[in-house]
Amino acid sequence: MNDDVPVSSRRQLRHTAVAVLGAVSLLALAACGSADPTPTATSSPAAFKPVAQQQGSEITVWADAARVPGVQAYQKTHPDVKIKIVTYSGDANGANDLQTKVQLFDWAGSGWPDVAFSANVNDASWASQGKTPYAAPVNQGVVSQSTLKGFADGALGPCTFNGDTYCLRNDLAQNVLWYNKKLMDEFGYSVPTTWEEYQALGEKVAKEHPGYLIGTAGDAWSPEVYFWASQCPAGTATGDKKVKVDLQDSKCTRMAKLLDSLIAKGSVSKDTVFSAGFIKNKASRVLMLPGPSWYGQVLFNSTFKIPKGQMAAASPLKFEGDAKNYTGNVGGGLWFVSSHSKNLKAASDLVTWMTTSNAYQATAGTYPAYKKAAVAWLAGQKKTGYFAEDVGPVFQEAAELIWPGWSATQYSQEAIYSSTVIPALNSGKTLTDTLGTWQTAITDKAKSLGYTVN
Repeated sequence: MNDDVPVSSRRQLRHTAVAVLGAVSLLALAACGSADPTPTATSSPAAFKPVAQQQGSEITVWADAARVPGVQAYQKTHPDVKIKIVTYSGDANGANDLQTKVQLFDWAGSGWPDVAFSANVNDASWASQGKTPYAAPVNQGVVSQSTLKGFADGALGPCTFNGDTYCLRNDLAQNVLWYNKKLMDEFGYSVPTTWEEYQALGEKVAKEHPGYLIGTAGDAWSPEVYFWASQCPAGTATGDKKVKVDLQDSKCTRMAKLLDSLIAKGSVSKDTVFSAGFIKNKASRVLMLPGPSWYGQVLFNSTFKIPKGQMAAASPLKFEGDAKNYTGNVGGGLWFVSSHSKNLKAASDLVTWMTTSNAYQATAGTYPAYKKAAVAWLAGQKKTGYFAEDVGPVFQEAAELIWPGWSATQYSQEAIYSSTVIPALNSGKTLTDTLGTWQTAITDKAKSLGYTVN
């Protein structure tokens, strides 16, 4: 994120997961920021004027260690393209390297990488700004319209500002309702379809099977799992550097009350799923867990070691009074093409390949944002035989259900939740008690970064 992310941030916790897993490369997702939808356009997009082009010139690509093999694979299949690969943090785990270096290059007037990957979904909020933004508006002739239309609905929302699209999305982390089918069948429970049914089941579990869990509220990304799905306006862009923050909205308070009741009864934990204690003592007692698509292989298989054939995924839940169900998103990296690139053709071709090619995306660790690649990726998941049922239809459905009212910003919702709400929960306060303090923390951070809050 582009602020002082505390060590308890979501990315820190997911890096803990990497340590638990022995640093598997598929956990490159361990670095994705929050946020999704498209801010309201406030002006007509300015025409993009590329610098003088030098066809065939070398392009410099910045990527994290998990993405470098993909760039190398592209290089092998495109031997005529000259590429210099630079491995960097990918802005993971609270790093702010890309923006810091770009500011230096802006001052020097040279040095910008032609292509850059960022695991921080919020990076587009600064890369799209300024008289000459670092990121090129890819919708203005840099990437084909047919390619842009191939991404999941809303996937390019974090890349879109004032009518222009400044990046391509690498992957999605749409939330679904994970459940242990073996345990659900054993206990005679039906999978809920509404949050009200989820709450009722949680109360039943607490009474009939104490110690079993249907959720956690102690993860830094809990806001994206629960409050985003509830359509809570914790940070809705209303214009350029303008956000609405209203945690007293009924769509915030209803989720806070629901979680409070289940925390009190013990069927929703205040711990994080990646803590050593949770993994040792509670992992085998997870009955249900709303969470991102990457939970399947990363959390249940590699971390919790849940045996094959037990875990399944159901559609995101809705409140009974809502017309449709929405969900949140916990991750998803970005690819930028530099507005300063002297070889936009090569830069855009590489970025397009990295985000859309089955040769790379079909075997990646996380759910591709490009719809055709996602189909191939899901076929690979099915072949693993790990899940109790085919997760493909639910993943595809959820990818189109991410609520567009939770906006990409220069501040981290996870960092604020970690430093404000989680300590309050652990001290015995309820989520409902903490909504005012949480709102003040979001508002103060937003204002400190130049946002107008309404």
